[in-house]
Amino acid sequence: MEIEQLEVQAFIRQFEPFEKLSEEQLEEVASQISISYYRADSDIFRYGDPISDLYMVRSGSVEIFRRNGELYNRLGEGELFGQMGLLMNKKVRLPARAIEDTLVYLIPDQLFYDLCEQSDQFADFVELEDRRRLRQVVSNQNNGNDLMSSRVSVLLNRPLVTIDVHATIREAAQKMTEAVCSSMLVEHVDGADKVYDYQPQIEHNIVGIVTDSDLRMRVLAQGRDLDSPIGSVMSQELVTIDSQQFVFEALMTMLRYNLQHLPVLSKRKPLGIIDMMDIIRYESQSSLFIVSGIFAKNSIDELAALSDDVKDCFVRMVNEDANSRMIGSAMAVIGRSFKQRLLELAEKELGPPPIPYCFLALGSMARDEQLIVTDQDNALVLDNRFDEHVHGDYFAKLADFVCQGLARCGYPLCKGNIMASNPQWRMSLNRWQQCFSEWIAHPTPRSLLDSNIFFDLDGVWGKTEWADQLRLQIQRQARRSPSFLACMARNALNRTPPLGFFKDFVMETDGQHNNSINLKRRGSAPLVDLIRVHALSLGITEQNSFDRLNAIDEANILPKGRASDLRDALEFISMVRIRHQASDIEFAQEPDNNIEPEALSAFEQRHLKDAFQIVSNAQKYLKFRYQTTKVHG
Repeated sequence: MEIEQLEVQAFIRQFEPFEKLSEEQLEEVASQISISYYRADSDIFRYGDPISDLYMVRSGSVEIFRRNGELYNRLGEGELFGQMGLLMNKKVRLPARAIEDTLVYLIPDQLFYDLCEQSDQFADFVELEDRRRLRQVVSNQNNGNDLMSSRVSVLLNRPLVTIDVHATIREAAQKMTEAVCSSMLVEHVDGADKVYDYQPQIEHNIVGIVTDSDLRMRVLAQGRDLDSPIGSVMSQELVTIDSQQFVFEALMTMLRYNLQHLPVLSKRKPLGIIDMMDIIRYESQSSLFIVSGIFAKNSIDELAALSDDVKDCFVRMVNEDANSRMIGSAMAVIGRSFKQRLLELAEKELGPPPIPYCFLALGSMARDEQLIVTDQDNALVLDNRFDEHVHGDYFAKLADFVCQGLARCGYPLCKGNIMASNPQWRMSLNRWQQCFSEWIAHPTPRSLLDSNIFFDLDGVWGKTEWADQLRLQIQRQARRSPSFLACMARNALNRTPPLGFFKDFVMETDGQHNNSINLKRRGSAPLVDLIRVHALSLGITEQNSFDRLNAIDEANILPKGRASDLRDALEFISMVRIRHQASDIEFAQEPDNNIEPEALSAFEQRHLKDAFQIVSNAQKYLKFRYQTTKVHG
């Protein structure tokens, strides 16, 4: 061996994880190492750069940064960096910069992967251990995105501006001009003489909001008298957000309700108003503004033309390191927007509905967990005056218009026919309430399957408060029905994670996806199901699985640390599934939920097994907590 290689071998054996390698392995590493030099204050690599080597500091020092520029770590002689990029799509996740003149050893990627396969100690060092490994990679994923880690309060850059509800339109316009603002809150100063409804969750008698567009559309366009009270043209149905919620949540709220302005509260008191431009300025690379394009389309053909844009949006979010919560919410908002615009177009074509109705989104869309591979689950709640002979034809046509339109826009028809176009799922509010009561009181195999879908519901159009009523009914009745909860728990055990006796992956053995794992059916779905059971038992109002886990954690019904484990497992499984779908799209293939383990890195395989083991343990606890019972039918 040459003297240079002997020197390299002597150096690396002093440091973890090389000190635990065999002499043959150390010799192999030393023979393949190359050396690179970086001047002080120079970039070693930047976020998103391709990476093909593991870096080891030979001399000098290096600073590691998060994507947002925040200092993450300082490294000195013998320390490693770059492993996260090698383990995650071979793109730099944490930028690095030389603090002083620095020499680094470069270990080729294939040798790095071989060492991870050959040595558990080496793999454990670069990946951390067990649940801690999984928690660290999930934490790194979340910390890389400003939208998910920054609070709404950072967007507040203007003082709160308010005006009394009895002030004139002219006075309001003058005050907005003087304050150089495009919106302001309207308050009722004299609380003893309320003539306008206001939101009870808001203090200080805020009764509405007025914006530039209100003045344009409701005043100028209609020739309204400028001396009329501003309360006559304000928007009364306020949607608000708390200052400690995330910027991402503010963006999702504004997109979901098609808002340009959003009042911000702190302890139920108004702090100010943010607008969409505040978010755009804060995160100029956001990919979610496809929603505004949906509401500008005037036909199904125009809407269908956006389907490729939705896929591009999905891929961009993955490449920008959005986490599963952000992606699931964004795709759900986009899906809701398609539904809402299709319903607008349907009413325009068919005429106004003869009686009120509520269009429901079900399943993953209702939970804000929708991905690019999805079908449509929806239903119609109709006014209790519904008469099939009188009203049936209108709602059949409306449902068919929307469901066929969604299919054109990239949301395939549900194979189980859980759609509003199926007459079975068009019922009056009373009938829905009776149906849910029957499912809970007398569960059958069929009704348990339906409960898994229909008990995650969200009103997207029309009398959306009916959806709230149905959710409240489910929460109240389910938590008082231990036999129903036991049946739901037993049903949640039907889909098990794909781990064998020796913790090897268990593959699908038939069909076109032979020798693969369906990450939805065997991964995320079992998790969602067991989380739902715990949520129903506690009467939890949240629908998103991560929100449910937070509430479950606060209720202390799980062993210490288990809720956090479940949260990490759900995030990791979801992100493997998401990255697989994004990769399919980038390679012009039809995205699906089936992965071949050999296509995953050793890092992903190890963490996937960790996540599946957490699911398996959680299912055992579910079986213990909710004693099984016989199912009718």
